[in-house]
Amino acid sequence: MTTGRRVSHPLFARVFERASVAMDRAGGAGHRRRLVAGLHGVVVEVGAGNGRNFAHYPPTVTRVLAVEPEARLRAAARVAAAGAPVPVTVTEGLAEALPVADAAADALVVSLVLCSVADQADALREAHRVVRPGGQLRFYEHVRSRSSGLRRAQRVVDAICWPLLCGGCHTGRDTLAAIDAAGFTVTELDRFRFPTSTVPGPAAPHVLGAALRQ
Repeated sequence: MTTGRRVSHPLFARVFERASVAMDRAGGAGHRRRLVAGLHGVVVEVGAGNGRNFAHYPPTVTRVLAVEPEARLRAAARVAAAGAPVPVTVTEGLAEALPVADAAADALVVSLVLCSVADQADALREAHRVVRPGGQLRFYEHVRSRSSGLRRAQRVVDAICWPLLCGGCHTGRDTLAAIDAAGFTVTELDRFRFPTSTVPGPAAPHVLGAALRQ
């Protein structure tokens, strides 16, 4: 399956490469470790970025297929894959049209991805397609705030500037509702603000958890 759409955000990719290192030092690395802890078998990672998750996969994972549409980030991910503790293959592809057979994965991992996909519902339908029944969706995402004031701020920045400046990212998507609508059942969920600050930014509300593919 293919949409023919190409993703190219070279300026944002450069910024993201630096920002991802800083975020990991500020606590993001711990979130990544929790994201993939306990996984086993074949894993598909969607929107792998520059491969910051790869170092944290446990030895029970036999293979990771990492899909990344942005060329600069994909090249960086291939460098990271060479030093990963488990076999990782990095390939081009879109979240809405994964180059993976039906029910081929024991788990699918998304990390700061569902905010920026072109069609969140299509991306999650694809995730449901490629994960075997009883398999898992693991997610680490920033999401719509539960605070009405911050939700208003999210709507404003998403309408004015945030997607343009941040590679298509949206701060106010109701990602948990979309996961449920795609046929997954959330079994583990942690809500937190990251990075922590006195005044939270529009992308501060985060969730980290797991969902079962029925």
